Amino acid sequence: MKNLLLLTFVFTSGLLFSQGGKVIDQLSLKSKILDSERKYAIYLPSDYDHSNRDYPVLYLLHGAGDDHTGWVQFGEVKSIADKTNKEGLSTSMIIVMPDAQTGKRGYFNDIDNNWNYEDFFFQEFIPFIEKKYRIKSEKRYRAIAGLSMGGGGSFIYALRHPDMFSSACPLSGYMGKLSYNEFYESNEEKLKKYRREKVFNYYSNHNALSIIQNQTDENLKSVRWYIDCGDNDFLYEGNSLVHIALKKRGVPHEYRVRDGAHNWTYWRSALPEVLRLVTDRIHQKYFISEPGPSGR
Repeated sequence: MKNLLLLTFVFTSGLLFSQGGKVIDQLSLKSKILDSERKYAIYLPSDYDHSNRDYPVLYLLHGAGDDHTGWVQFGEVKSIADKTNKEGLSTSMIIVMPDAQTGKRGYFNDIDNNWNYEDFFFQEFIPFIEKKYRIKSEKRYRAIAGLSMGGGGSFIYALRHPDMFSSACPLSGYMGKLSYNEFYESNEEKLKKYRREKVFNYYSNHNALSIIQNQTDENLKSVRWYIDCGDNDFLYEGNSLVHIALKKRGVPHEYRVRDGAHNWTYWRSALPEVLRLVTDRIHQKYFISEPGPSGR
């Protein structure tokens, strides 16, 4: 009888895990900061409902024109996460995909402070998620990644909040306008009512190259950076310049240019490596250099 019960338990457990994780894509929370209901999708690993353990978390950001369902519908996040986990390439982790399309597009606060998405993300969204789900809330177990607009969002979030993320993996990231003049001219109608100093400060705080230049060595080297952009991607220049800027600062990072363009085929092919890199960082397989003597 005991052998039969044991056999039944093993068979049932194997069946549960073979089914993989699950995705729920129509969840929401009320944001006081944005004064609106904010949707999100979540991937829960196969053993989430059958264990009491806490899990690492990856915040995975969508691009312009998509919403929180982009990585679910087109990125095939469930099948990729299930496969890399089954093959032992990635650890079991929770993957959270917020909506930055509804209301106003983008991951940052507006210059006029009428739409403060970055404040929402750090002050409301992360605390909500990490209280609702069994998540290890230390920096070591929290990572961020994204594509295109979300690639830039993930990169700049980690640059501006290095105490929050152990890894940042922008894919085909939009790193902001490459010069102040280009930024101003593309938004002149909106920006001309503000003083130049205010506009320049806003640009500098949302431009990857400017933030890299002004951030300290210690902060830059406390995050594992993985930058991936296709050789036929129209955002190649910004990604190349970010790589050069990090190289000049002596910041360890991985920079990949593979055959591909700005599309889901490329991003789907990149996600397994992102999950593997995030796992390696969690397991501390990546050496972080000590800050340089300049202390910058």
